[in-house]
Amino acid sequence: MITTLYVRGRRLLRRVMTRPRIDLPLASGLLLLLAVGLVTLYSAGDGGFSLVGGQAMRFALGGVLLLLASRIPPAVLRSWTPWLYAISTALLVLVALLGEGRGADRWLNLGVMRFQPSELLKLTVPMMVAWYLHPRQLPPRWKDIAMVGLLIAVPAGLIAKQPDLGTALLVIAGGVFALFLSGMAWWRMGLMLAAMVGMIPVGWHFLHQYQRDRVLTLLNPESDPLGNGWHIIQSKIAVGSGGIFGKGWQHSSQSRLDFLPEHTTDFIFAVFSEEFGLLGVVALIALYAFIIGRCLWIAMEARETYSRLLAGAIGMSFFVYVFVNGGMIAGMLPVVGVPLPLISYGGTSAVSLLTGFGVLMSIHAHRKMHD
Repeated sequence: MITTLYVRGRRLLRRVMTRPRIDLPLASGLLLLLAVGLVTLYSAGDGGFSLVGGQAMRFALGGVLLLLASRIPPAVLRSWTPWLYAISTALLVLVALLGEGRGADRWLNLGVMRFQPSELLKLTVPMMVAWYLHPRQLPPRWKDIAMVGLLIAVPAGLIAKQPDLGTALLVIAGGVFALFLSGMAWWRMGLMLAAMVGMIPVGWHFLHQYQRDRVLTLLNPESDPLGNGWHIIQSKIAVGSGGIFGKGWQHSSQSRLDFLPEHTTDFIFAVFSEEFGLLGVVALIALYAFIIGRCLWIAMEARETYSRLLAGAIGMSFFVYVFVNGGMIAGMLPVVGVPLPLISYGGTSAVSLLTGFGVLMSIHAHRKMHD
């Protein structure tokens, strides 16, 4: 028995490691986006190589994980999904006990590096939703919808408790997109949306005071221009001062004069907008649109439920990251601490995103295979 498993394992490993699984259009878009990210980070970081070098190392690690994930067949990944979900959720519990951070317990210190487990849930939650719905009759019934809601709510609640409301909302979005793509009836979605809207007054009382301030500041940032409104006001100044053609690379006055807070992380899009102007922003959005469109095309080509739901959820979640960050720096959405994907400085986020794209490439490579 052991010998048979060993032989099968070696055959699987040999097959996985020798067949190319890279989707060239998606890989090309990602490489261009990573290059834009490093160039923008170099400028936002005042020409320092330490940030760029650290981010490049994280991109390299993410690239390795992308290659590995692209070679794992979706059927194997599906069998691992409950374990990956359980482990990543357990890490959130560990964060609650041993975590550290600036104003919130979000990180685990592993000695050689600091690690943010909540980023893993952006991938493992849609994986778990797709795994649960895969063998069941679609569109899902209320019983299955309720179970999916529980699978999403447990990790999202742990993340919101840290507190990290922005990441919690992104995790919820990833799971909900997988549910939406399962063909759920529009009237069911309408009832769920109405229920969520009705819960807003209740949820308001559970928000921290600084979270309430961010929402109120969005409505009237000039009410506290030197306090809570500072981020939005300075971000809008940076975006507007870029004009059509921008001020040029490394000429962002808002970041260099330290008017713009968090200019290498959450508000790096404002730096990009000031330096490259409207034309640069349109080009960057077009690049994001190409990557998202390719993800959705891969989802459309998938032959089985798990792959289709997971690929679609990853693509739509990536869209939400871009939309939320863009809306935040333009003053259209509250400041929720959502980075611009693969542009903002941040290790765990970049690594988890690239790993997710590796999963997409595997789904594309196995699209003609049936389980």
